[in-house]
Amino acid sequence: MKQTTINALRVLSIDAIQQANSGHPGLPLGAAPIAYTLWQNFLKFNSRDPEWADRDRFVLSAGHGSALYYSLLYLYGYGLEIDDLKAFRRLGSKTPGHPEYRHTAGVETTTGPLGQGIANAVGMALAEAHLAARFNRTGFPVVDHYTYCLCGDGCLEEGISYESCSFAGANELGKLILLYDDNHITIEGNTEITFREDVAKRFEAQNWQVIKVDLVKDPDNVHLVSNAIRKAQRETKRPSIIIFKTHIGFGSPLENTAKCHGSPLGQENLAKTKEKLGWDLPPFEVPDEVFAHTKKACRRGARAEREWKTMFGEYAKKYPDLAERFKSAAAGKIPPLDKSIYEFDKPLATRQASAIVLNKIAAQIPFLMGGSADLAPSNLTELKNTEETYYGDLSPVDYAGRNIHFGIREHAMAAISNGMQLHGGVRAYCSTFFIFSDYCKHAIRLSALMNIPVIYVLTHDSIGVGEDGPTHEPVEQLVGLRSIPRLKVFRPADGKETAAAWISALSGSEPTAIVLSRQTLPQYEKSGEEALRGGYVLEDCEGKPDVLLIASGSEVEPCVGAKAALEKEGVKARVVSMPCFEEFEKQSETYKNSVLPASVKARVCVEAGSAYSWYKYAGDKGEIVALDCFGASGAAPLLFEKFGFTVENVVEKAKLALSKQ
Repeated sequence: MKQTTINALRVLSIDAIQQANSGHPGLPLGAAPIAYTLWQNFLKFNSRDPEWADRDRFVLSAGHGSALYYSLLYLYGYGLEIDDLKAFRRLGSKTPGHPEYRHTAGVETTTGPLGQGIANAVGMALAEAHLAARFNRTGFPVVDHYTYCLCGDGCLEEGISYESCSFAGANELGKLILLYDDNHITIEGNTEITFREDVAKRFEAQNWQVIKVDLVKDPDNVHLVSNAIRKAQRETKRPSIIIFKTHIGFGSPLENTAKCHGSPLGQENLAKTKEKLGWDLPPFEVPDEVFAHTKKACRRGARAEREWKTMFGEYAKKYPDLAERFKSAAAGKIPPLDKSIYEFDKPLATRQASAIVLNKIAAQIPFLMGGSADLAPSNLTELKNTEETYYGDLSPVDYAGRNIHFGIREHAMAAISNGMQLHGGVRAYCSTFFIFSDYCKHAIRLSALMNIPVIYVLTHDSIGVGEDGPTHEPVEQLVGLRSIPRLKVFRPADGKETAAAWISALSGSEPTAIVLSRQTLPQYEKSGEEALRGGYVLEDCEGKPDVLLIASGSEVEPCVGAKAALEKEGVKARVVSMPCFEEFEKQSETYKNSVLPASVKARVCVEAGSAYSWYKYAGDKGEIVALDCFGASGAAPLLFEKFGFTVENVVEKAKLALSKQ
């Protein structure tokens, strides 16, 4: 049944691709023996309980091979029906073009952007090591599973793969196993045209165990694949890469060519492929014996979960507190947080306020963990050890540590954080300078696409960076992040708004970017929990205002100053703090109109970034004080003056807006 099941995976995949007239048949045809061997003989799973905490994780980093993934999920009982395979890539189907988390049972992460899946797998393996160190006790391996990732040449060409695999090697993640489908073909042809490095030496240099398996002469040799996976499992101090030499499009007339990478085979080639494989059944038909065979693996997994539950019951009797903490962490249950996080009594940079809030929160949420891309002393994201609480640095010496040193690897950091969050049992945050959020952008987008609550702490948020100059001064980044659906972007004006940003980040299912200042900002008497609404009246006037002064972050300060100056001239002004557009837009129309009355047309919006976010709130009679150019190198106060972020300029713009009435 081995050969028949391998060919069933191949034929189901190419039938689905041909039916859709769209897809990538090359990987499923070549990598089917690898996937079959893993799922049939090694992968620990229970398809009737896809969320079982101690299951092995399988990531298809080469997400374009999704037809193979769906064929596996179909044969191994995850609830897909044959009609789902027939609907491959159709609108509304359970089998979209690339695997999507929470869309299809059994899919652990959304993949497709090459290399992201590898970094996600690193994050999953990191979470496994951390949770094992915290919860396992002698005789009770509560957390004990592998993370497997199937990747291709394209994944390893992407820079994120180097970043994340370097991190994995440095942290000795021995339960991470990378299955490399090395077929030497990408869309433009043979990889020799651009990718000539010795991958084995590259991974050896990154502290990985390298295992080579040549499947060119004997493509379906399950014995060779099994031996390689066993060898990888035995290595505990290093992650392992198994380099499988394969034929892309195996069995088809287009074998070993780029023509089978990203296009259906066509009916004639499809028929010839089935003939070569000895497959004479109608499309989408699989022998009953195949299901009987795959059910053996399903029963093995179900038995493993039953045994785990029995063991966990004994663990709970012996270690009741640990068991409760494990269940709370697995559920991601956030306790009510102490209101003291809103208490600030002196001016602070919001990055400093964030550090205070973060450490108070971390003491109350034991599964909150994260770190920075080598910038923790500047981002102020380190969890500080106290007499009451020890956090530690996560390392091969102490996987229980909650401070992660990601190194200067922003892209991988964000995607690893996604993997940690997807694994479960931890709440992940990561940090860098706001300007470098561009390096993180695709992983942030995937956080939002998957709707997972990773927290991004982004400091040094504007020209307030000062002397480092325009290379380090964000201009377009705020509008870029605000344009991502389901991402909350908080830019707080003081400590209490910073606390609200953290509360909001921990209370929702979506990711949050908390954008923080380098420079010191005042504390406002009326700020605080109202910031959870995204926008609110910070300072008001008697009666109906003549002009609205609207800002986020550090630019709230010149608006407050402008309000006082305008009132001396008999102009009634309202200051609106707008730390989070996304939360403000969720409010009722009644509330939004109470903050920004439609009848008040004179408005000034102020933010040290691109103006594009603000046109909606400025309206047709308003003014915007923003940046339409890059910054400069110099002292921050001089830069704010140079670019017009001053009380005087806000007053002038308010008068201009009033003159349009």
